[in-house]
Amino acid sequence: MKNQLLFLLITILSINCYSQISFEKGYYIDNNDRKIDCFIKNIDWRNNPTEFEYKLSENTEPIKTAISFVKEFGINNISKYIRRTVEIDKSIDNVNSRILISKEKNPVFEEEELFLKVLLEGKASLYLFEEGNTKKFFYSKDGSKIEQLIYKRYLDIENDKVAINKGYKQQLWNDLKCPTFNISKVENLDYKKDELIRFFEGYNKWHDHEVTNFEEKQKRDLFNLTVRPGFNSSSLSIENSFLNNRDFNYGNQFGVRIGIEAELILSFNKNKWGVIIEPTYRQNYKSDKSREASNVSGGIIVSKVNYSSIELPIGVRHYFYLNDDSKIFVNLSYIFDFASSSSIEFLRNDGSMLDELKIKTNNNLALGLGYKHNDRYSLEFRYHTSREIIAGYPTWNSNYNTVSLILGYSLF
Repeated sequence: MKNQLLFLLITILSINCYSQISFEKGYYIDNNDRKIDCFIKNIDWRNNPTEFEYKLSENTEPIKTAISFVKEFGINNISKYIRRTVEIDKSIDNVNSRILISKEKNPVFEEEELFLKVLLEGKASLYLFEEGNTKKFFYSKDGSKIEQLIYKRYLDIENDKVAINKGYKQQLWNDLKCPTFNISKVENLDYKKDELIRFFEGYNKWHDHEVTNFEEKQKRDLFNLTVRPGFNSSSLSIENSFLNNRDFNYGNQFGVRIGIEAELILSFNKNKWGVIIEPTYRQNYKSDKSREASNVSGGIIVSKVNYSSIELPIGVRHYFYLNDDSKIFVNLSYIFDFASSSSIEFLRNDGSMLDELKIKTNNNLALGLGYKHNDRYSLEFRYHTSREIIAGYPTWNSNYNTVSLILGYSLF
């Protein structure tokens, strides 16, 4: 069943996945410096593109164009890319492998024509190139030639360790220092997007120069905290491989549940992926059943189950945008279950104890399908795979199954 759930989730995400990426208002500038207004397919590029698709109007067929035909393109109020021929060192930054890492301290530049992503535009501008494990920042001042900010991991053979060439600090101190900047401001500056943007904003602000921060325009709420009450419909059956008179079906029980979901939105692919964790209290599952048993005093066995637990689903979520206000989502979660004071009792007809099983649970999976409106209200249907709740007994098997209907209200 778990494999079937995984297959179902992959199938859902595969069907018309690209159709969820919309064409948005934008423009491009061709080699003749003509600016063409159009609709650009926004796939929120993780790596800098070498081509893109556009439509001249919303109802026309998409056209694909490449870097050799376009000097610049942008999506209104979201992103901007410019074509430049630059000197770039493509050494990998974020690995410590002695096999992959460069043994050269200084950058090894190659001339290449690229689409650079504009992060911030002003008297001093900041750009980004990203490709796989390569992430390089570039800068220019007063419209001068665009240069790479040097940051390079390399193998220091003499000292037998991985070292870092942080030449970008000297570059910024030489080219972009202000009277209000001291050397510690540059020395403490990490080679990270947010920190570099703040540095460039500070430089432009001191020069009283207008700034366009494209990253600020793209910022979205990347963390959600949601209260999620709902209803569970649960059933339980148990079997003993040696004693048939201990097999019981306790039937279906309805109960309430309440969860607090923390969701971290991943900032790529148009914020369509998220990681979720939801500590959940669910109402106790209680039931009692009886059956005839000729080998038991009184001829009747009564079985009572009392199962309470706190669940901790951890999973991934994917959104499908319908419009600006509405989206559908699917999520797959792995559920950790923490049972407490839970047991299954077997009693004789006079109420005396015959046997008792302490509940010990295994973890299980859950697949959810839901709808969210205005990033505030949500409704989800969730199917849980069967959970074993008497895992500590080799001769026993159990099937605890649940489906849930969950309401949601996002606090932020």
